[in-house]
Amino acid sequence: METLEKLNGDYQTQLSDWIQHEKAAIDLISAIGKLWFEKSIELVLFRNQLVDRSASEIMNLHLYAKNIVKKPITVKDTVALANELYKSNVGPSKIDIGQLAYEWHQEQAKYKSITDFINDKLKNFLGNNNSITPKDVVLFGFGRIGRLAARELIAQAGKGEQLRLKAIVTRGNSDDEIVKRADLLRTDSVHGPFPGTVIEDLANKALIINGHTVHMIDAKNPEDVDYTKYGIKDALLIDNTGVFRDDKELSRHLQAKGIAKVLLTAPAKGSVPNVVYGVNHEKVDVKKENIFSAASCTTNAIMPILYVIDKELGIEKGHIETVHSYTNDQNLLDNYHKKYRRGRSAALNMVITETGAESALKKVLPHLSGKFTANSVRVPTPNVSLAILNLNVNKEVTKEQVNDIIKKYALSGSLVEQIQYAFSNELVSTDIIGSSCPSVFDSQATIISPDKKSIVLYVWYDNEYGYTRQVIRFSKQIAEVRRPVYY
Repeated sequence: METLEKLNGDYQTQLSDWIQHEKAAIDLISAIGKLWFEKSIELVLFRNQLVDRSASEIMNLHLYAKNIVKKPITVKDTVALANELYKSNVGPSKIDIGQLAYEWHQEQAKYKSITDFINDKLKNFLGNNNSITPKDVVLFGFGRIGRLAARELIAQAGKGEQLRLKAIVTRGNSDDEIVKRADLLRTDSVHGPFPGTVIEDLANKALIINGHTVHMIDAKNPEDVDYTKYGIKDALLIDNTGVFRDDKELSRHLQAKGIAKVLLTAPAKGSVPNVVYGVNHEKVDVKKENIFSAASCTTNAIMPILYVIDKELGIEKGHIETVHSYTNDQNLLDNYHKKYRRGRSAALNMVITETGAESALKKVLPHLSGKFTANSVRVPTPNVSLAILNLNVNKEVTKEQVNDIIKKYALSGSLVEQIQYAFSNELVSTDIIGSSCPSVFDSQATIISPDKKSIVLYVWYDNEYGYTRQVIRFSKQIAEVRRPVYY
């Protein structure tokens, strides 16, 4: 009887504790919204987005943070810091509230109050008005990446002080076509419903997305559009079609009135710089150059990991094998295709095909070019892919040492937005859907050979959403609208 009473008491105590934390999470949601919409301060928690999250999702993210950093970061801690941020004079910025809470746990004895802590840690952000000139954005093409980019641009719009989606260019903009494209934006078989409103303004050939008027423009050729007629000036155009790949073809966009910069969401040919944000973005001059490429989803997945391993251990040579979800480039049923094997049914077959991963090294990490072989297998899943990196390194290592290296870069430094450290024994591909990082490192799968110098690493990636987030990050750099960040 006493045991039963104790169990009931423990049950009630745990439930009450959960409810208190859930109430704190609701308070945190309120603080996140006020900071975002009133002060243009975006909060993240160890690189995970907090805007538009539910209370349960926020509590889950805190549990993830506790498992990763091995510190008892609670929702009560983060809500206290968020409320203090709101009262402070911190200007427009992006702040990792998890990192801040971690440092508060470590260092609070040094400060008289949480106010002093905030003012010291964010002293370079105080009174920062961050005179950013918002940039108009045009999406040229509205397929898988185009629609996710639209969702993300709207989700990150806030007060409209960074990137402003003003137009979407497609072939055809009849009323029926606009309605169909609006429906595809509202619903997605992989990523779920759009968490907002999409209203068709057929009279003005536009969509009103969460209050943002986005013109739907019909054009067959890049140079045919006069964007200034729609009030669009000095815009960044994101080409999602993949039709135009080199400097000559992409420069046709610059002939259109109102376009200042062009970003291709595919690997570029010729002299166009291929950029993996976080790895080589600082090597491009966004003021002098006008045409850029965000490389491929696979390139964005593997380059952060290769960069880290080469820097810490030195890579002698290696092989890259990607297990890639099928794409619209393949046939649903067997039919003619200009490339071998891709004509066979994507939904029924594993298909061996080539990948541009090795050639991408020449532009992103040129010193590793020539050290790799690479290939790809397309598989019957609609999204999420896996890169298997078989590397020979110059130093002897253990599994724990390799994992600790990746974990270090996932938690601090310039690659925290690019690398997510995963530790679950049950990780599978659907768990990766919606990951904002282009590289999700599967620490449980790491293999080290007996000689300790041959290693096999498994890197998951949402080849649609994770890549799109990289496109948006690079877009902000090109548009020169990035706010100060605290990670």
